[in-house]
Amino acid sequence: MLDPPDAGGAGGCGGGDGGDDCAAEDDTDVAIASEFGDLIPPAEVCAGQCVPKEPLGWSEPALLWIGSPDGVPGCPATAPIVGYEGYADFAAPAPRPCPTCACDPPEARCEVPAEWRAYASFPCGGPEAPATSFAAPEGWDGTCTSANAVEAGRTCDGAPCVQSLAIQAPRVVSAGCAPRVAEAPENPDEPAIAGSFAIVARACTGNASPPCADPGMTCTPAPPIGDAAPPEGFLTCIHHEGEQDCPATYPDRHVFYAGVEDTRGCAPCGCTEPTGATCSVLASAFREEGCSQLVAAQVITADAPHCGTVASGTALGSKSVSVVSLEPGKCETFGGEAVGSIAPTAAATFCCQRISSVPA
Repeated sequence: MLDPPDAGGAGGCGGGDGGDDCAAEDDTDVAIASEFGDLIPPAEVCAGQCVPKEPLGWSEPALLWIGSPDGVPGCPATAPIVGYEGYADFAAPAPRPCPTCACDPPEARCEVPAEWRAYASFPCGGPEAPATSFAAPEGWDGTCTSANAVEAGRTCDGAPCVQSLAIQAPRVVSAGCAPRVAEAPENPDEPAIAGSFAIVARACTGNASPPCADPGMTCTPAPPIGDAAPPEGFLTCIHHEGEQDCPATYPDRHVFYAGVEDTRGCAPCGCTEPTGATCSVLASAFREEGCSQLVAAQVITADAPHCGTVASGTALGSKSVSVVSLEPGKCETFGGEAVGSIAPTAAATFCCQRISSVPA
């Protein structure tokens, strides 16, 4: 900043009428020309430091302190307003503990075969062989039934209707497996560790300042006398939201964050559809209605329908089915793993006038 020259008393230098000699000897304050050619009163000349103006989109220069969280100072008297506080060097915590998942055995039942057919040929369903229904009622549970009985000697296209008997395979009907927590983490209700920042940044600003004589400069508070680079003192910096590159006039780059976003959690336990399920039944056909005169009996396994020969023209008066075995299958477990993340948010870039040893 220029030192204003002195000025003499009224009426000129040494009581003369002024002129060039006065200009040489005048030692009082005078105004300084502004960028518009007007005069800036001496009382309104920048009392801080004149630094390069900030680029478009950046904040006006401020004083920035960077250091340990346990040593954050108050703002200096020259810039008493806290304009920003942020953090850097985030130390992420250990992964969140999650439970171990398991699956209960599936709830299953063996659906007995309700579709029975007699054929006028053997094997069942031969070319153009008529079929006669010997089906059980819908929702049948396998107890003795005489539904759709076929009387003895019935003919189909001139041939005995009953020469073979086809029975559909039983099938396993499963409600799936219920997931459960096999082993819960210790202290599951304890809040998760949130991590911490090793560095705190505080930007301090002052009130409106007079302009500088150089139109390319702006007046900003000066760091306190004797302050060194962070963490002991302050830097003169400009600020922009997000992660930005620094301009040449403020080359020392630091990125800080407003906090963290914690989306960590544990995936819910779940179970796949069961596999390996099977069952077998004993299917029996009888001549009369009460399931007492056996015509044929066969153990039938799931996914393996049965076709067997019976005495030609015999009566099919009733039938029954009982479950011999049921293997409900097994479900695979999934879930229980850690999901989400914890990371700093709301980045802000500070670009400073001098290089410091503080990591960006």
